[in-house]
Amino acid sequence: MAQSTSLPFNREHISPGDRLCVAVSGGADSVALLLALHEANAAPRNALGVGLSAAHVHHGIRSAAESDADLAFVRNLCIQLDVPLHIHHADVPARASENRETLEEAAREVRYSYFHSLIASGHADSILTAHTLDDQAETVLMKLLRGAWTEGLSAIHPVVEVSATASRPGDSASRSGKILRPLLATRRSEIESFLRERAQSWCTDSTNADTTYTRNRIRHELLPLLRTFNPSINQTLANLAEIAREEEVRWQAELTRILPQLLLPGKPVRGGGRTVSTSTDSSAVAIEIERLRTLDPALRRRVLRAAARQLGSRLSFDDTTRLLALAGFASLPTVAARTGSAVHLANGLRAKRSLREVRLSREPQVL
Repeated sequence: MAQSTSLPFNREHISPGDRLCVAVSGGADSVALLLALHEANAAPRNALGVGLSAAHVHHGIRSAAESDADLAFVRNLCIQLDVPLHIHHADVPARASENRETLEEAAREVRYSYFHSLIASGHADSILTAHTLDDQAETVLMKLLRGAWTEGLSAIHPVVEVSATASRPGDSASRSGKILRPLLATRRSEIESFLRERAQSWCTDSTNADTTYTRNRIRHELLPLLRTFNPSINQTLANLAEIAREEEVRWQAELTRILPQLLLPGKPVRGGGRTVSTSTDSSAVAIEIERLRTLDPALRRRVLRAAARQLGSRLSFDDTTRLLALAGFASLPTVAARTGSAVHLANGLRAKRSLREVRLSREPQVL
């Protein structure tokens, strides 16, 4: 059958000589990405000129028969294309139970740990995943429903820099690489058309129809409802992710510039200067209230959240508001903006108000 169309993908971060490894589950998206790269690599003109391989993770979530069938499909496809295949077997349900994670969280951690190991071992410079525009829309909604800030609404990033350390004994060298998502501007419908044109089959994961998973409820229930309000809601949400991502880049540059001038270590001492504890059991940082007063509300909120991140904690909207109230920039009946007042925040973080400062400290949790 004549192949009249190709599947467009983002080539911006792909260079001749790169070793690219495509994460292939056997589903339509990943099969299409592998085929598109294989075709582009073999093109008589403007060939990619890359080394191409594939990786498949056997999660151990579904029945053995279904999971084994997907693995066999991917293996046969790679043989047909003459593409080397890396295979990883995992027991995701056991990991989820042990770490008190959802199956979705555990599966993602397993996948990306394996991807990092492929980069660390030198098998790949970049791992390519087949996330689409539709995946992006679903992810933005998931983040929004969970109360994400703008960094969360940036959702799936097209490029993630990776520094991976090899796990072989005696090999402490780290290798840099990337996770690439070259199909983030591509709709799922385009992918299926591309595959049908080539009479290429794919696997269908039975769990994709299970609405006990949040993403599937969003895909099958929420997004169809939202399309009755806005038929282009997927594109709109993907646009929002791009805007949020660019906003975060801008804000992070500003925070990098000003934080060293605003965050003070330890406690002030009589006569000037500050004392910093040498104990490894605690850490603290302080911010002068008058310096906060000079900032606009958006930057003030980000500075407080950045201070908490330096202590290994992420503030929710409510905890950020409590911290603002302690400093005198918000009004809450449960928080007093006076010397000696303190609030306890999530993840063991504590904030205390002095005459001139708000001091954040975090003590290790006693097990």
